[in-house]
Amino acid sequence: MKKTFALEELDCANCAAKLERAVSKLEGVQGVTISFLTQKLTLEAADEAFDSVFEQVKKTFKKLEPDCRIKH
Repeated sequence: MKKTFALEELDCANCAAKLERAVSKLEGVQGVTISFLTQKLTLEAADEAFDSVFEQVKKTFKKLEPDCRIKH
């Protein structure tokens, strides 16, 4: 399953790259793109595991960039 989410308060392209690298290493993530320009997160994971993977992604965001929020 592939879903796209809007982001709030993503400060810079370096922050986006840092988050993208961290999320790509999470177990269950099949693909991820984080765009500073469009303020969007595109996440791909197996259908049955998507919700648990998304929870891990949210925790990673909170740890690395606490001001950045995922709108869903």
